[in-house]
Amino acid sequence: MKVAALAGGVGGAKLAHGLDQVLPAGDLTVIVNTGDDFEYLGLRISPDLDTVMYTLAGLADPEKGWGRADESWICLDTLRLLGGPTWFRLGDKDLALHLERTRRLGQGETLTAITGDFCSTLGVRSTILPMSDERVATKVQTEGGELAFQTYFVALRCEPEVRGFRFEGLDSAKPAAGVLEAIGEADLVVLCPSNPWVSLDPILAIEGVRSAVGQKPVVGVSPIIGGRALKGPAAMMYQQLGFEASALTVAEHYRSLLDGFVLDHADLELESQVQVLGLQTCVTQTVMNDYHDRRNLADTILEFAQQIQERMRST
Repeated sequence: MKVAALAGGVGGAKLAHGLDQVLPAGDLTVIVNTGDDFEYLGLRISPDLDTVMYTLAGLADPEKGWGRADESWICLDTLRLLGGPTWFRLGDKDLALHLERTRRLGQGETLTAITGDFCSTLGVRSTILPMSDERVATKVQTEGGELAFQTYFVALRCEPEVRGFRFEGLDSAKPAAGVLEAIGEADLVVLCPSNPWVSLDPILAIEGVRSAVGQKPVVGVSPIIGGRALKGPAAMMYQQLGFEASALTVAEHYRSLLDGFVLDHADLELESQVQVLGLQTCVTQTVMNDYHDRRNLADTILEFAQQIQERMRST
């Protein structure tokens, strides 16, 4: 089964890693949000792309979920001593990757090509693609004005109340090379348990992506469990935008695309309401505390997808 997974952030990276472990090499393509990319210290930073890449390479910090394991902070500490900006934490190993990415982008290479080379060097066996080689910047609309995503998320720690989102540059952005082909060749599209508003919606908004996904069997996994997001502001965003923070609300968010939806055991009481939306459901453990949990969830999703496909063929 060839799988195209749409992902961003730590939760998406964990499930992508589980799928990477259970699928044959070459059968998984992870299409990653780049709406939160930005420039810092003159460098091009791609937080979601790097989180997915480090996770699939087995290099991610196991406690934070982002950044490199066994990192050192000499550059950051020296920068702080000199009075430079240190609100976005870059470790020394991570810094080297950003330096090389920025150098190659400056020479005219694409983010897709650079990411492919990095993945090959780091031993990633699946394909990781940015959603676009053009710049798309997620802007968070708040009661105090519009903010760049990383300013809202990291510098201000999600404190401003959210009013909406805007994806700057979307009109001119095209899918990165290989994105539509990967979706077209896939037997299954997985919407990973990533923030719907700022991780997956930017990918789906890129020209042609949503329509391509809509032609495939699609399984979504809720990033909200028991009314809470395990990491990040997804639940808070739903509440501030006037929605109930629940797995049901996430299912409604993607309803037009989904064939199946995966909920955690904590949300068993919502299963029948999700089914009323016309979706097939799977209730399982979706919390991924370790590598074993990641593999188990990936296996469960693939089995669930096979059941969906069998029912489609029989109707």
